[in-house]
Amino acid sequence: MNMSRARERLVVIGGDAAGMSAASQARRLKGPGELEIVAFERGHFTSYSACGIPYWVGGDVTDRDELVARTPEEHRARDIDLRLRTEVTELDVDGQRVRARDVDSGEESWTSYDKLVIATGARPIRPDMPGTDAAGVHGVQTLDDGQALLDTLEGTRGRRAVVVGAGYIGVEMAEALIKRGYEVTVVNRGSEPMSTLDPDMGRLVHEAMEGLGITMVNDAEVTKILTGDDGAVRAVVTEDREYPADVVVLGIGVRPETALAKAAGLPLGPHGGLLTDRSMRVRGQENIWAGGDCVEVLDLVSGQERHIPLGTHANKHGQVIGTNAGGGYATFPGVVGTAVSKVCDLEIARTGLREKDAHRVGLRFESVTIESTSRAGYYPNASPMTVKMLAEHRTGRLLGVQIVGREGAGKRVDIAAVALTAGMTVEQMTALDLGYAPPFSPVWDPVLVAARKASAKVRGSI
Repeated sequence: MNMSRARERLVVIGGDAAGMSAASQARRLKGPGELEIVAFERGHFTSYSACGIPYWVGGDVTDRDELVARTPEEHRARDIDLRLRTEVTELDVDGQRVRARDVDSGEESWTSYDKLVIATGARPIRPDMPGTDAAGVHGVQTLDDGQALLDTLEGTRGRRAVVVGAGYIGVEMAEALIKRGYEVTVVNRGSEPMSTLDPDMGRLVHEAMEGLGITMVNDAEVTKILTGDDGAVRAVVTEDREYPADVVVLGIGVRPETALAKAAGLPLGPHGGLLTDRSMRVRGQENIWAGGDCVEVLDLVSGQERHIPLGTHANKHGQVIGTNAGGGYATFPGVVGTAVSKVCDLEIARTGLREKDAHRVGLRFESVTIESTSRAGYYPNASPMTVKMLAEHRTGRLLGVQIVGREGAGKRVDIAAVALTAGMTVEQMTALDLGYAPPFSPVWDPVLVAARKASAKVRGSI
């Protein structure tokens, strides 16, 4: 017998948060003599913060390596056979093997596995229209993408940028480009930026973006991207007009990267992500796990599967997968959909359901919006804060919270995230014993003010 195969082999597809967290956790539980770990990554980097890319592009983070949590060399030092610039092109589930291709040489080979982790991430959405593959058009999902964008920014003479889409990436990239001295236009098909918020809260973000000098174009659909004689982008076209551009950033969102899994016949959900059980094992498979941006997760508030591509979830998935693949036991219960972002000094946060989410899953609700301040009103530098809260009709169960404000606004959403996870009602929230001192909060925290108002409205609706 070949002694190199006398031990189990864990194969990991994808070298970022979920994949390498899984590999590292499995290695903590089982040494090289018990478990061989082989990881494939088609890019140049591992274990990095994709969320930090806009801040690197904008200059807040000066060195790309600051975004790397663990280098390939550090992984290899822990007896993980990490193969960079190697793309898995085929998954043979019955034969328990994967086919991988060296991106640079084109050489292909098969690698067998006893256990498999699929952590293929997500890919930026590129609209099916002319010009999306032109030079100067960029998606921003990986460090390689970020480096390609920086190379374009440093190599182009023009200073006109168009960002297509106004979600988290679109808004953050617009600010980054403003910081780099570009004239920025954001083309957004929604009525307001940040579709993860209700439109009335998105309006506050719109005003802040315009305050930075960003031109917001809402309710506009991009129909094509024009190129010059040199093949580089020169304009973005909507139904109404043309916007000159020397660089275009696609911030439309991402889709799960599951073509490999789909071809292998693995189960996908309504959003195109892999479906797993609570242990992050792919449904119907005994020795295949999946995590990160390529999976769908249970929304604890709505009870339905959602695709929420966030690094926080990916790292947790990896820990759970690595524990299970390493012979232990762990589960991932689900999410409530918490996210934060910023535009200049405006902090944007949300958790739970928006109004349209609640409508979609058949929940009746009461909605309230309150204006408060980040600190006691008499304390220096107190700034305004808007909190919107949704509570279920009759029961008063908290359904969602959105917060927009300056310093101290964003992380207040964590109060609501805990309340959602615990299944609290808005009336129960009013009794929360939160920290208070004038430099940190009014005597009634803005979240509790919203909870009081929502509780009163629920009582009045019975």
